[in-house]
Amino acid sequence: MSVSTANQVVTEIDAYIRQGGGGYSAWYVGIASEPRQRLFDDHNVDKDRDAWIYRDCGSQVVARQVEVYFLQRGCQGGGGGGDSSTHYAYAYKMNAHTNP
Repeated sequence: MSVSTANQVVTEIDAYIRQGGGGYSAWYVGIASEPRQRLFDDHNVDKDRDAWIYRDCGSQVVARQVEVYFLQRGCQGGGGGGDSSTHYAYAYKMNAHTNP
C-alpha cells in the first residue's frame, strides 16, 4: 500500500470520528484481521446503534501506521496487537456497554 492509501484511510476514519463527535478521547482505535469479530464480539459494539468504522489498509504496516496516527491524537487503544494477517484499522465510539 502506498502512502496515499494510508492517508486515504486516515482521512476516512478521521471524517467519521468528527461526524460522530466527542473528540478523539471518546473513540477506541485498533487493528484486526477480522474487524467485525473484534468490534461486535470482543468490544461488544452494537452494529445497529453504535458509531463504528473499519477500513482495509492492505497490509499490517499501513494498519499499524493508521493506528499510531489516532493513538497519538488521543484515541483510546493500545499498539502492538495483531500479526502479519492484520490489515484492517477500526474505530468505535465508546459507550457504557462497550469493552475497550
